[in-house]
Amino acid sequence: MAALLLSAALPLPLAAAAVAAPAPPAASATPGVPAAARLTLPAPTGPYAVGRDTLHLTDPQRRDPWVPAAGARELMVSLYYPAHRGTGGARAPYMTTEEARLLLEGDKLTGVVAPEVLAGTRTHARTGARPAGGRHPLVVLSPGFTLNRATLSLLAEELTSRGHVVALLDHAHESFGTTFPGGRTLTCAACRAVESAPGSTAEKLMAKVATGRAADIRFVLDTLTGRGHDAGPGHGTPAGRYAGLIDPRRIGVAGHSIGGNSAAAAMAADRRIRAGVNMDGTFFAPVPPGGLDGRPFLMLGSLDGHAPGAEDTTWLRDWRRLDGWKRWLTVRDAGHFTFIDIPVLGAQLGITDPTAPLPGKRSGEITRDYVGAFFDRHLRGLPEPVLDGPTAANPEVLFQRP
Repeated sequence: MAALLLSAALPLPLAAAAVAAPAPPAASATPGVPAAARLTLPAPTGPYAVGRDTLHLTDPQRRDPWVPAAGARELMVSLYYPAHRGTGGARAPYMTTEEARLLLEGDKLTGVVAPEVLAGTRTHARTGARPAGGRHPLVVLSPGFTLNRATLSLLAEELTSRGHVVALLDHAHESFGTTFPGGRTLTCAACRAVESAPGSTAEKLMAKVATGRAADIRFVLDTLTGRGHDAGPGHGTPAGRYAGLIDPRRIGVAGHSIGGNSAAAAMAADRRIRAGVNMDGTFFAPVPPGGLDGRPFLMLGSLDGHAPGAEDTTWLRDWRRLDGWKRWLTVRDAGHFTFIDIPVLGAQLGITDPTAPLPGKRSGEITRDYVGAFFDRHLRGLPEPVLDGPTAANPEVLFQRP
């Protein structure tokens, strides 16, 4: 059981899928590595343009849980906000080349696509864009274990285009590589700790990841809504720049894999969070037996991994504990990566994971439509009937009612 749960938390190598589907030829900055036409995130569907800033936050009240000698806990945040169309400068970068290199190396994709190609993925967010007026709901997003925050960019841009401010987090020492100011790229000390631990200890360490990220999320909420500490030397005060854009009464949180478990853990610890989403994540840190005080929660996962009869029994246990509006949705032909950018970009390279044959484009649409509808319903008060039951337009999505 422990091995199964951990396999759902740690990315699975996609090299076998990639070998049979080489990328189209183009110039590459990495000798011997094929490149491809430029990768592009799907265009967001909402009425707003998307602005983006990058914040380096430091919590002086907590030491880093994985590398205590590093000092205070650090986070990198991509801060997305609804913006006026036609404003802003360059398109925001997807990730750094070093982040891309480490992600491809960690997922056994070195030699399949050049890091420069992944790092150069075309986004739709613009730096320096003029914020749209008014106060908007805030959604905090946390990525899967080992994964860079950029892997949730499609969802972040979509939610922002619909009228949400989005804080997309990277948690220090919990990804294959995250670039921090000053040219530092931190690698995954937490991954090494989990992978070297026996099963029961590894599960406890994953629960530590979830609860630690919950504390990160609460710190980000304090900072962005004007209750927290300064962002750190040279980075200004995010509260002063963004608090006026955020409605502190409408806050949601979502994540992929351990990030989804972290969403539930953050809700359990912080009543400010009104709604949460777990995308294919095992609940290593359980939902409290008393539930989440009636607040809405969406569980969105792969049919093979997270149907009621699957081996990951944490979903059934915590489904029974949820005491408010709730949905348990599973997706046919989906895999653990279905709910992030990887299959969408992989499809543009001609790569499909044979264990998760749902087309990449469709993967992005399902994530966009259901997570977007959830937050539009519970943070913006829109009806969103797609959440009421199965639809002919989405035959892959099953509503579980155990």
